[in-house]
Amino acid sequence: MTVSNIIDIVRRGQQDAAQNSDKAKTMALPELHPSMSDDELDGMMKNAREATNFMKALAHEGRLMTLCYLSTGEKSVTELEELLSSRQAAVSQQLTRLRLEGLVDFRRDGKTIYYRLADDRARQMLEMVYAMFCADGED
Repeated sequence: MTVSNIIDIVRRGQQDAAQNSDKAKTMALPELHPSMSDDELDGMMKNAREATNFMKALAHEGRLMTLCYLSTGEKSVTELEELLSSRQAAVSQQLTRLRLEGLVDFRRDGKTIYYRLADDRARQMLEMVYAMFCADGED
C-alpha cells in the first residue's frame, strides 16, 4: 500500500465522518427517571451489556486497525498481515474475536480467506472515532 493510497483512504474517511458527525449532533440521549418500569430498565441493561461487548471488541489497537483497513473493502488475511505488520497467528486471533462479535464476516476462495465488515455499526463507530481522534490533525 502506497502513501497515496493511504491518503485517499483517509480523505474518504474524513468525508464520511463529516456526514455522520452532522447526524450524531441531532441524536438525543435517553432520559433516566425514577418512574421507569422494570421492563424499561431491563431493556436498558441489556442494551448496555451489548454496547459494552461491542466496545470491548474495538478496544484493542490491532482489532481497531483491522476494522479500519476492512472499512475500505474486503482484504485477505495475507493483506492484513502486511498492512498491520503482524504475524499470521496474531492477525488470525484478532479476526476470530471480531468474527465472534459479529463485526466481520469471511469467505474462502481456495486456500485464501477474505474478511469484510459484517456490521454497519462498526463502520459508524470507526467514522466517529476517526472524526474524534484523527480528522483534526490532517490538512
